[in-house]
Amino acid sequence: MVSRVFQSSLSQSKIPELWRDTSALKGALKEGNLSAVATKLQATLHSLENARLGIGITGGTGSGRSTFVNTIRGLGDEDPKSAYTVVVEMTVGRTPYAHPKYPNVVMWDLPGISTPTFQAEKYLQRVLPARYDFFITTTSESFIAHHAQLACEILQLGKRFYLIRSKVDVDIAASHSRRPSTFSEDRVLSQIREDCWRRLEGGLKDPKVFLLSMFELGKYDFHLLEELMVKDLESHKRHALLLAMPTISKPILEKKAASLQQHIWLVAAVACGVNPSPVPGVQDVACDLHMLINCLEGYRRSFGLDKDSLVTLAGQAGQPLHKILEAAQGPKTVTEALVVELLGQASQVASAFTQELLSVPILGTLATCGLSFATIYQVLCTALDEAVKDAQGALLQAFLDNSDHKLPERSSQ
Repeated sequence: MVSRVFQSSLSQSKIPELWRDTSALKGALKEGNLSAVATKLQATLHSLENARLGIGITGGTGSGRSTFVNTIRGLGDEDPKSAYTVVVEMTVGRTPYAHPKYPNVVMWDLPGISTPTFQAEKYLQRVLPARYDFFITTTSESFIAHHAQLACEILQLGKRFYLIRSKVDVDIAASHSRRPSTFSEDRVLSQIREDCWRRLEGGLKDPKVFLLSMFELGKYDFHLLEELMVKDLESHKRHALLLAMPTISKPILEKKAASLQQHIWLVAAVACGVNPSPVPGVQDVACDLHMLINCLEGYRRSFGLDKDSLVTLAGQAGQPLHKILEAAQGPKTVTEALVVELLGQASQVASAFTQELLSVPILGTLATCGLSFATIYQVLCTALDEAVKDAQGALLQAFLDNSDHKLPERSSQ
């Protein structure tokens, strides 16, 4: 019996959606037969999936630089691949830490800037700024002149920077302990922001500061920081950052989904146009099964639906792991048998899509692959939709009944 999810997802034409995905599709297909441009498309996909992103992270001693490097990569401080965290300055050189799932994204733990003789220009010469797409500067106390000086030098180099005031959870806990009867978390956060702005305004115009707890990224300003970093990057690098960032807010989840959706046509074209093999038991469909397995695994990995990420999410949210796993209802493992089954289901309802492709002069080239392109495209769309729903379910469960952990909505800023 054909899966109802495929029937419902084909209830409306896919042509407008496919046509909007990217103008590159039209340009590639104007060159002729799909197989003739498959190699070019494969190179484009390889470039997208392997875009390198370097992030320089600096700040004062004990400001949480190394913890941030670990948290952003989904690692605890005791993980073998984690950055070394101590209360005294240990970073004397540039230390790269590749993301464990996306090694093309590298966090660089840079030397601290707390020395009395700090000079921003000489510091940047030492750390080789050309290696980084942007900088993040952290402090766990008040910003000082060094931070503003460094930010100004970074701006002169044409680079972006982001200022983080870390350990705000410690300040909030201390304030609550000292003044329990008059305590207001919002007031404490406002006071911290105003202090940051006041200390930076002398050297920077309209400084943006993000308040963070390195151990509770779901709280405070991390989702705002994520959104701005993604907005400021271009094309392939934006895609690389989106995939690597923790999915802890609806806006980031939506942006990840949109970026992956935009490239489904490219994955489908390469999967059926480069080294395709007949799919066992699925008539008239040929593709690179290994590529599809990797792609579906990638969808779930990018939304934090792999086992390690779900374990980390449960720990951060203080929720039982079994509840998080139940909320993420999709397959825990993507197998060849599963992909073949999905292709078989999609092929039974994809013929109408193939006929629509034939009716559009340029897109008709895709129909030369028979049912293959339409079937693969449909499987990828459905798998992405299901991964998004699973991620939403896991996040909602993680933040359920916890007033201190509200799932961040879209920023109004």
